Amino acid sequence: MSAETEVAAGYRASRTLPLRVEALRQWRRRRTLVMGGVLAALPFILMIAFAVGGGPGGGPRGGDGRITLIDTATASGANFAATCLFVSAGFLLVVPVALFCGDTVASEASWSSLRYLLASPVPRARLLWSKLVVALGFSLAAMVLLPVVALAAGTAAYGWGPLKLPAGGSLAAGDTVPRLALAVAFVFVSQLVTAGLAFWLSTRTDAPLGAVGGAVGLTIVGNVLDAVTALGSWREFLPAHWQFAWADALQPQLEWGGMIKGAAVSVSYALVLFALAFRGFSRKDIVS
Repeated sequence: MSAETEVAAGYRASRTLPLRVEALRQWRRRRTLVMGGVLAALPFILMIAFAVGGGPGGGPRGGDGRITLIDTATASGANFAATCLFVSAGFLLVVPVALFCGDTVASEASWSSLRYLLASPVPRARLLWSKLVVALGFSLAAMVLLPVVALAAGTAAYGWGPLKLPAGGSLAAGDTVPRLALAVAFVFVSQLVTAGLAFWLSTRTDAPLGAVGGAVGLTIVGNVLDAVTALGSWREFLPAHWQFAWADALQPQLEWGGMIKGAAVSVSYALVLFALAFRGFSRKDIVS
């Protein structure tokens, strides 16, 4: 029997598991709503902390006495949004990326529904592509949600004005939103390596917690290695080394060097990990 006669009439692999269907399935997951609630609540938690503590400048500064971004948090809504991004970029924003990308395939395997999706029939590459695009979309939405809520809440509480820079000077109010958007875009790109790691682990295990926890754990290991100054210039090959390069977008003169290097490192790792995920999954024996 020829390949053409084995395919059902009207069947098109490109129409299986549409993105809107996968997005709706992921949106209805409890972990999506919980993560969104946590990110939306963080700015208000910080506002309460500043109110109780008498303002961000009331605490001790660094050993050199310099003003930090946190010290300027209540100067304007833009400063508050930048502060929320600063305190969350190092770890909190890693969690939704690892969660959405690490849970997406492994959860189907843990529910024993993965083989039924493939028997629909959904081609393996199509299934992974749909899940990856939706997972990255939700990860981006999580990263946008936090600064947007922070900017709105901060503007209501502290007013709209220029972005006061810790080193002195300020950015005009009209320039703050584009600069913050650039900073968020870089944070997302820098987290692609975490997304790739979580997604690859999700195709290798039936335990969602293992994929998510493994991605978060290895990201923490990267942060620890970056703190080892004895590694010298080798640290530049670690994605964690560039995780705060987005701060260059909030300078009077926009600096691209660190962000370009960081993006190149992160994208390179991510492409390799995504390729490993697709290659391994195409040959995997699906039994759950």
